[in-house]
This record gives sequence, C-alpha cells and structure tokens, in this order.
Amino acid sequence: MAAAEQSSNGPVKKSMREKAVERRNVNKEHNSNFKAGYIPIDEDRLHKTGLRGRKGNLAICVIVLLFILAVINLIITLVIWIVIRIGPNGCESMEFHDSGLLRFKQVSDMGIIHPLYKSTVGGRHSEDLVITGNNQPVVLQQGSTVLKVDKNKTSITSDIGMEFVDPRTQNTLFSTDYEKHEFHLPKGVKTLNVLKASTERITSSASSDLKINVDGQITVRGNEGVFIMGKTIDFRTGGNIVLKAENSIVLNGSVMVTPSRLPTSTGELMYDDGTERYKLCMCADGTLFRVLVESRNMGCQTSVNPCGATF
Repeated sequence: MAAAEQSSNGPVKKSMREKAVERRNVNKEHNSNFKAGYIPIDEDRLHKTGLRGRKGNLAICVIVLLFILAVINLIITLVIWIVIRIGPNGCESMEFHDSGLLRFKQVSDMGIIHPLYKSTVGGRHSEDLVITGNNQPVVLQQGSTVLKVDKNKTSITSDIGMEFVDPRTQNTLFSTDYEKHEFHLPKGVKTLNVLKASTERITSSASSDLKINVDGQITVRGNEGVFIMGKTIDFRTGGNIVLKAENSIVLNGSVMVTPSRLPTSTGELMYDDGTERYKLCMCADGTLFRVLVESRNMGCQTSVNPCGATF
C-alpha cells in the first residue's frame, strides 16, 4: 500500500474516489491471502481435553453398567405391571393393610408359602376359602405340625398335639391334650384314626357301638388295670388273642366257649416228648387258671386250688 502523501501543511486529504480504490485493493489482497493470521504451533504442546486412556475405559464401563441396570429395572417394572398388576389405582390382585393382613382379591397361583410366626390363613366371612393343588396335595405346615389335604383323605400330623377352636366363640371343639383325659370328638365325627392314644377311658354313646379296628396288632395297656364294660363285648381277630395279667384274669358274666372252633390235634397225643402242656380251667366265679397236664384224661385237680381264693 502506498504511503500517504504529506506536505508542509500536513497530510494531503484524499478524495472519495481514492479512498474507495484503496479499500478495494486492501480487501482483494486479504481475500487472496489464505495464510493471514495463521501461527504454526506444535500439537504435542497443546492442552488436551476430554477423557483419554484409563479414564476413558472407566467411563465406558460406567455407561455399560448403567445400561444393564436400566434393562433390569425395565424387566422388574414389566413384572410388577403384568404379574403383580400394580397400576395407578394400586395392586389389582392383593391388598396390604396396616394390621399386617395380606388379602388376595383374585385367584392366585402360588407354590410354597412360608408364613411368619403365628400367621393365620382365612377367607372372607361370606365366602369360602378354596385351596386347590395341580395334581398335588395341599400341604399346610407350621413347625412340626403338618396338615395334608389329598384327593381321598386329609391327615394332620403333629408332635406336640393339636386343638381346634371356634374363632367366634373361642370354644375348644376338639383337643388332643392328654391332661384333659378325653378327646371329645366334635359332633358328626364318628371315626378317630390314630397310631397311639393315651387316655383314661374310651366310651361311646348309649345308642351306638364302640368299634376299634386295626390293620395290624393292637395292644391295650393300663397302669392301674384295664376294665372293659359293655352290654355285649365282641373280640374278632385273624390271629391270637393274648390276655396277660400279673395276678388273675376275671371274666364276670356269661362266658361261652365253642369247642368246634377250638384248634384240635390229629393223631395220638404224646406226653413223654418233653413238651409241657396245660389245661385251661375255670372256677364258678369266672376265674381262669391253668393246670399242668401230667397224664392222660387228667382233670382240673391241683394242689393249689385258686377257686375262692383272694388274689
């Protein structure tokens, strides 16, 4: 660019045309100079910004972890929405109360339920509580007590006993408390199936019979004796009937023995084979005693006659 002309009186003023030409020349030079304002600098000396190296890898791991948590949260939300059915109006299938009550409002499909200590399972006052198993028995267990509802039977097993109480009146309908000495079967229950029972007495009503049936062997023991009373006493067994007593067995009443049903021996009895044989004898008062058979056609004579004696 040419220097401004000066005179002794100061700089010479340019005309408007000269100023426009000068401005056009300056703009033309600047537009053709692409390196104007460029300063070469080494890039290694520049300050680097952003996450690089270990920080970058850590940032990627954090982002991936947040993505996995978001997916898990989405799955949980879908389960809550579809399975548990929790919506803006609350849970569609169950209710939670301040008293700790959990109420199911719809049919619920559950596997194994572990209730808390002393929990109660019940239904509404005007509706039945229906519990069904898919080809499996329904089992309710609390500690050692197990209630098993099967297709053909219902069984209750407990090591500490059981008690049925009316929730409205709190009256005991049935109890296995042995200190009460009686079972007191509820009205309508006619059969009691137990493996072992300890009680002072077993009775039936005056208009019905008392029947005790067992599949195997039955043993009746009494610490102070066993007394069986009834209008008619009938013992039926497929094996042997064994009556054991420390002193004596007294049959007070009409005792009938059918000889045709007694086992008989075929052939001649041998008394010298070393086997002890006894004859069953009975006194007039019903006392039974045995006599060692020492010879053929021996009667009930014995040196110590128990008839009339006090034992």
